[in-house]
Amino acid sequence: MSSTKKSEDDLQQFIKAFDPNKFKILKSGIEIRGISDIHRSNTLAKELIQKLKLQLDVRHNAEMTTYGGFEVVKL
Repeated sequence: MSSTKKSEDDLQQFIKAFDPNKFKILKSGIEIRGISDIHRSNTLAKELIQKLKLQLDVRHNAEMTTYGGFEVVKL
């Protein structure tokens, strides 16, 4: 299986397991928005990625925090 196909499969598996209410598809992954408890959701996303052994990473910055968002990107 190619790494691009594996990344897409990992991303779809994450979306199904995390079940975000609002997300936006990006070229590099997805942006999850509208999270009220950003710290808890970031931690949960990281734990889920680790548990499922997905080739993904969680990224966020101060601007994303203002609207309750973070990104899950392909490695």
